[in-house]
Amino acid sequence: MKSYRLSFATILLLEKNLAEVIIDEGTIMDEIMVDEYHDFLLNNLSAPFSLIINKKHCYSYTFEAQKTICNLKEIHLIAVVVTTNGALMSTQTLIKINEKNNWNIELFQERDLALEWIYSFNSYSRIV
Repeated sequence: MKSYRLSFATILLLEKNLAEVIIDEGTIMDEIMVDEYHDFLLNNLSAPFSLIINKKHCYSYTFEAQKTICNLKEIHLIAVVVTTNGALMSTQTLIKINEKNNWNIELFQERDLALEWIYSFNSYSRIV
């Protein structure tokens, strides 16, 4: 597993087509950060790829960032690890705003369950 640092997040490459994203505490993600994030994903993962979004920190998005954050055709699955009511509510709002995009997204309270869900699609070799 390799760890990469963006200006606002840490991304762990778990597989060639699977990454875990941990946004920094207090970040307000804007369109510039979304562009940096998308560039990283497209340049470092093999498509189609899946993401574990680990919401272990509190952060938010501008409205424009909310509309574009996961709108890459290369994204296959999104597993979001939410451990607080605030993280749950913000993620549900993000999903609602983007419901027309038909994301293949699931919410989990534990990282291990998120990994199990992704690995259940048999497109990944388990290294955990």
